[in-house]
Amino acid sequence: MIDLHSHVLPGVDDGVRTMRESLELLRAAHDDGTSRLAATPHVREDYPTTAREMELRHAELCGAAREAAIPVEVLPGGELDLGYAAELDDDELRRFGLGGNPALLLLEFPYLGWPLQLPDFVFDLQLRGFRVVLAHPERNVDVQHEPERLRPLVDSGVVVQLTAASLDGRLGGGPRRAARQLLDARLAHLVASDAHAPDVRSAGLSEAAAAVGGRALARWLTDDVPAALLDGRELPERPEPPRRRLLRR
Repeated sequence: MIDLHSHVLPGVDDGVRTMRESLELLRAAHDDGTSRLAATPHVREDYPTTAREMELRHAELCGAAREAAIPVEVLPGGELDLGYAAELDDDELRRFGLGGNPALLLLEFPYLGWPLQLPDFVFDLQLRGFRVVLAHPERNVDVQHEPERLRPLVDSGVVVQLTAASLDGRLGGGPRRAARQLLDARLAHLVASDAHAPDVRSAGLSEAAAAVGGRALARWLTDDVPAALLDGRELPERPEPPRRRLLRR
């Protein structure tokens, strides 16, 4: 599986604090079946991570993972706040490209309120050659009340990432219902862990994959779509859910 959202870089945001915790998180990801994991630190006013800092910490973590013989490929990236990203030039944005793809950006969807500037900002980014992935909109209260508000963005080419802990219920009923509704409405495209710490929200996608119903859909969300995004390809066609068998008396 490929996990395109985590806070595994030590000491840069509200994720792991030490290299030891980072390696523990990588081991958990490997044990759960993840082969590639993107390190996506917050890039926002309270965690003003620079591309240079991300690159240095990423290189350090990759070296430590090799020394520890953890067979997980750690990819670079960043989780960009909308307002903060609007202030960065294209060169800096490309350095934060998700998974090392300079044209792919992971934007943080806020937890409260609907970001009125989002459609125009996304359109501007697309004109500049970027592809946008929205992180965890199912955790936003407005989206929970009206999931269809995301449809115009999805129709414009935006990719929607759900948090694994939303799908498997660890984040509560609201995010779980919204995640399910987005999936059923074909308004979601991939699942990521958004892992923060080994003992709080660890890495791993298998429980969420099991919760979506159907192996083909689970593989599409955790492998097929992430791989296509990293390669800069069109998203593969979504598999149809398995038909439910009618019970006969």
